Amino acid sequence: MQQLVPSRTAPIPAEQLEVRLAELYQYPAVAERSSWLRACMVASADGASSVDGRSAGLSTPVDAALLGVLRALADVVLVGAGTARSEGYGPADVHPILSGLRVQAGQEPAPAIAVVSARLHNLRPDSPLLTSPPVSPGARTVVITTESAPAEAVRAIEDAADVVVVGRDQVDLDTAVQALASRGWHRILCEGGPQLLGQVQAAGLLDELCLTVAPLLVGGAVPRIAHSPAVSNEQMRLASLLTDDGFLFTRYVRHSPTLGRRIPV
Repeated sequence: MQQLVPSRTAPIPAEQLEVRLAELYQYPAVAERSSWLRACMVASADGASSVDGRSAGLSTPVDAALLGVLRALADVVLVGAGTARSEGYGPADVHPILSGLRVQAGQEPAPAIAVVSARLHNLRPDSPLLTSPPVSPGARTVVITTESAPAEAVRAIEDAADVVVVGRDQVDLDTAVQALASRGWHRILCEGGPQLLGQVQAAGLLDELCLTVAPLLVGGAVPRIAHSPAVSNEQMRLASLLTDDGFLFTRYVRHSPTLGRRIPV
């Protein structure tokens, strides 16, 4: 892997990849009652967010390693229920190399998973997220839903997950982020899918976008990485850029005079 921005002439050795990525992608220091929401997505060169309904068709081992590093740095992973179901999500694992960083930062051994589902239609009680135990009690799965979610669906999952209700008919993501921060989860990693990222962007919650661009043309009517009826123009700056085997690993940070979002007391 070669680092282009900030410029570095020597390639990153494979045996140092995770450690060097962890240094480059460290979250900024945020105040006690602030949060930093980072999104991690992959897209083809022509903008497709998946191949045959899954993002894995656009990924590589290096991209998977980067995702593992980003998870190892986060307090919580935010994901839509549809993506969690199609990608076969379970509780996050302990990173084999970077677990010491989490201990030093006072984090749980692995991040918690927070699943967003307004009606709980895409979240099955027998899904791995609910049936597989987390690596620690503090990383218990959280389900973010609405007042309109069927009561029987809520009862079916509340023994296996913490249920957070924010919004009547649609999930209020701003309040959801506040709820995550109130648990001490200030470093948030959003893994999509496109609908959730579109809602995050439209709500003005996106501080950083880590986008892998695959050297592949997909065509068709595949959604972009952010899909929302609302139009939101947010100026971003390129913070880092790496390349490996034709893939580009970009990191964009929001142009803002403030660091992260202040959480109301």
